[in-house]
Amino acid sequence: MNVFKFGGASVKDAEGVKNVATVLQQTGHANLVIVVSAMGKMTNALEDVVTCYFKEPTKVKEAIEDIKAYHTSIASGVFTHDSAPIFKQIDALLQELSSFLKTNKSTNHAYVYDQVVGYGELLSTAIIAAYLEQVSIKNNWIDIRTCIATDTVFRDATVDWKTTQQQIIKNIPATGITITQGFLGAEDTNNFTTTLGREGSDYTAAILAYCLNATSVTIWKDVPGVLNADPRYFKSTTLLHHISYREAIELAFYGASIIHPKTIQPLQRKEIPLFVKSFYDPMSPGTCVGKGVALDPHTSCFILKRNQVLLSLSSLDFSFIVEKNISDIFILLDTYKMKVALIQNSAISFSVVVDNKYNNLDVLLSSLRSTFRVSWNESVTLYTIRHASSKDVKSVLQHREVLLKQESRETVQLVIKE
Repeated sequence: MNVFKFGGASVKDAEGVKNVATVLQQTGHANLVIVVSAMGKMTNALEDVVTCYFKEPTKVKEAIEDIKAYHTSIASGVFTHDSAPIFKQIDALLQELSSFLKTNKSTNHAYVYDQVVGYGELLSTAIIAAYLEQVSIKNNWIDIRTCIATDTVFRDATVDWKTTQQQIIKNIPATGITITQGFLGAEDTNNFTTTLGREGSDYTAAILAYCLNATSVTIWKDVPGVLNADPRYFKSTTLLHHISYREAIELAFYGASIIHPKTIQPLQRKEIPLFVKSFYDPMSPGTCVGKGVALDPHTSCFILKRNQVLLSLSSLDFSFIVEKNISDIFILLDTYKMKVALIQNSAISFSVVVDNKYNNLDVLLSSLRSTFRVSWNESVTLYTIRHASSKDVKSVLQHREVLLKQESRETVQLVIKE
């Protein structure tokens, strides 16, 4: 059994859907689980539905109609006749979404978010499963929520591994092709939909691979593999042919967007190799993440995280910031769901770079001010350079204002005011 994962960019239009079949035909497709993300930027569009629901409810219907038009357009580009059952499936899924929003009584934003955004994956997999059948690639469509069991922490759920393994083995056939969704799970109290965090489809693929003892996982991207820098921000990039599990975890932790941070650990536990390949060139070797050489070629790797917040705290009475103070700070960071990317402290100061993903910065600042003198910078960029040379650091520093610098044997981190 192998696991393939196709991201949103790979199925953003009709040609992308057709290309899934091309990839399968070129690589072979016996005994395969295919994990698919929402098409294109559909998760963003569904997030807009959630925003409208809470702030401008009169616009919800229009937002859902736009989502219907997008998926109907893609379906029209791949199915040979307008009476294909997929069009009724699209209608039924979006009717289900509309019905939920009309009857929902909860004001919990995270709960509503998870019940809404998952329709992107349900729609994409329905279209792809139907198209593969049309081109004579037999498959089973499975609702991943019947497989992945989680806790009730909406938007960032934790997997119940024991129950999940039992359900995956029960529900996913050992042979043939299975089409299923990334990103989603279900909590086992009320069976409500949960999500595993943005870009969580990679993690879904790893969960399935672990539970099925897969031979490998392949993530299909619009790039030739894992590059040493994001080509959107760096002019010159190098393809990494091999990355060790440890190095991949480090890169993911620091924010490399090519691999979801949680993906590597379950694969490493069973030494399942992860391949990152181009869906434009399926037969090229791409990048292998696995045992062996830490990094091939051995080169500097550049990672940047934009729109971060730099918090700088100092004691009100110039007393030392000790373990108790740091513990209190991290309790607040956890309470307000701040993802920490860097920490640095001295005798009377503590600095931390966080991602204000849930827009809780104002309430966090209010809580911190009762104990600390607080200053902060929003919209900063965190540059991380693995295996950095002095030349690499200078290239990043050039004509930029550095708010904080931290250096270890393998890694240099720079907080830049853009």
